Amino acid sequence: MSRGVYWVDVSVLVRFLTGEPAEMAVKAERLLESGQRGDFSLRVHSVMVAETVWVLQSFYGNSRPDIAGALVPLLTEHGLKIENAGVVVRALESMAEHNVDFADALLAETARSRSEAVASFDHDFRRLGVERREPG
Repeated sequence: MSRGVYWVDVSVLVRFLTGEPAEMAVKAERLLESGQRGDFSLRVHSVMVAETVWVLQSFYGNSRPDIAGALVPLLTEHGLKIENAGVVVRALESMAEHNVDFADALLAETARSRSEAVASFDHDFRRLGVERREPG
């Protein structure tokens, strides 16, 4: 088992960002500070980012621009190691800019980063500026 590497769950990200409940938010902040100091490595999977977006939007009622405005600095300035960081950050920014679901923005940015296209019936991909092929 790898020592000193922890994959961060949604619960930690949401507690840190919302401050609720207060005692968990303090613990989440301590964890992030320890990771930032280099006491250990904290990693975030893109699925956890997607779930965090969903929780902040559906449960807390935050707007897409507010979510991106909170998550981008957290993911880029707190010593976290994000899986496919550039793609995830661009997807958050694209989600806010084009008012689309994070999952669609992440798929579009993943395809764009590989010079590939998306197969979908969803017309949101036009707004995201990625090549789209409609099945059929």
